Amino acid sequence: MNAIAQSDGLRMARSIETVALAEAAPSEKNRSLTAPLVAALWDSGLMQFMNPRVAGGHEPGFAELIETWIEMARQDGSLGWIGIANIPSSCFAAAYLSDEGFDAIFTANDNRVTMGGQFFPNGTGETVEGGYKVTGAWQFGSGTGHSEYVCAGFLPMDNGQLVMATEVMPLMMVAIVPRAQVTFTDGWHVQGLKGTGSYDYNLQEVFVPASHTYPLLTREPLRGGPLYRFGVMPLTGCGHAAWALGVARSAIDDVRELAISKTRMGETSSIAHRLTFQRNLAHHEAIWRAAHRLVVDTFTGFEVEVAAGAPVTPQMRCDMRIAATYATEASREIVQWAHLAAGTTAIREGNRLERAFRDMYTGTQHAFISENIYTEAGKLMLGLVEDSPAL
Repeated sequence: MNAIAQSDGLRMARSIETVALAEAAPSEKNRSLTAPLVAALWDSGLMQFMNPRVAGGHEPGFAELIETWIEMARQDGSLGWIGIANIPSSCFAAAYLSDEGFDAIFTANDNRVTMGGQFFPNGTGETVEGGYKVTGAWQFGSGTGHSEYVCAGFLPMDNGQLVMATEVMPLMMVAIVPRAQVTFTDGWHVQGLKGTGSYDYNLQEVFVPASHTYPLLTREPLRGGPLYRFGVMPLTGCGHAAWALGVARSAIDDVRELAISKTRMGETSSIAHRLTFQRNLAHHEAIWRAAHRLVVDTFTGFEVEVAAGAPVTPQMRCDMRIAATYATEASREIVQWAHLAAGTTAIREGNRLERAFRDMYTGTQHAFISENIYTEAGKLMLGLVEDSPAL
C-alpha cells in the first residue's frame, strides 16, 4: 500500500463503512444523519480530524483530506457531504476564533464540538458592547440536524452603516451560535442529499460575543499549520471537488460490478460483453482519473508553496476553484452515464446508483461550483480584473 492508503484519515473513513452503508437509507428517512452514524464519526475520530492539533485534530494536508473525503462520499453521498460541512466548520472555528472564543467553545467542551450551517452573509450584525446583535435567515444549513453549534454568515453594521473591509467590499463575518439560540424552520424536503439535515434557520437580534466570530475571508490562523492559511474558500472548494469525485467513484464501481452479472431482457450475454459499455467504462474511468489528478496536483502543489511562505494569490485561488468546478462537472457526467448504463436497476430505491444520481444532481446545484466560477476565473485570466471575491 502507498503512503496515502495508510493515512489516518483514510483509515478512519474505511472503519465506518459498515455503519455508513447500513444507515444510509435510515438517514434519508430521518432527513439527517442517524445517531449511530454520528456516533461512528466521533468514535472513528473523523469529526475532529481536520481540526488543528490543539483542538483534537490531525492537521491533515490536502492529499490526505481529498482521499478521506472521497472515501466518505463513495460510501454515501449524504455522509460525504457532512464530511465537507461539519468537519471543516469546526476546523475553521478552531483555527480562526480568538483565544477567548476558542476556550469558550472548544476547551470548555473538551474539543467535542460539532458545527454546521451557512457561511454566506445572509444576516446583519449591529455592533453593540462586547459583540453583535445578529439578525437574518439562512437556507441549506448543512449538518445542522445534529450540530451543537450553528454557523451564520453576517455583515457587521455600525449605527446602521455597513462596516467596510476595503473601499469597495464590506466586511463579512461568521458567527458561532449555540443551537439553543437558533430558530429552525427546517425546509429540508429535497430530491437528493436527504440525509444531511441541511435545515433552514434564522436569528432575531441574537447577541453573539465578538469572541465567537471571525472574518469569513481571513487567511491568518491563530492555531494550526499552513493548511489554514488558505482560508475558508479554497478549503471549501477542495471539499466540493472531493465529494463529487467520491460519488462518481461509487457510480463507476457499482455499474462495473452490475455489468458483470446483469443481462438485459432480450440479450444473451451480460452488459459487460457489450462493446459500447466496455468503451464507455474505460472512457469515464479516464475522465475520473484526469479530474482526480487535476484536483490533487493543483491543491497539493500550492500547499507546498504556501508552506514555504508564499502568500495565497488570486491566481492560486482561481486555479483551485477551476479544478474544483471541473471535477464536479466531470463527476456529474460520469454519474449520468452510470445511471443510464445500469438500466432499471438504477431507478430502484435503496440502490446506491439511484441514490448517487439524486445526490449528484442535488450537490451540483450548489453556487460554489456554478458556471459563475468559470466566468470569474476567465476575467482574471484575461486580466480584466485583478481579483474576484467570488474566488
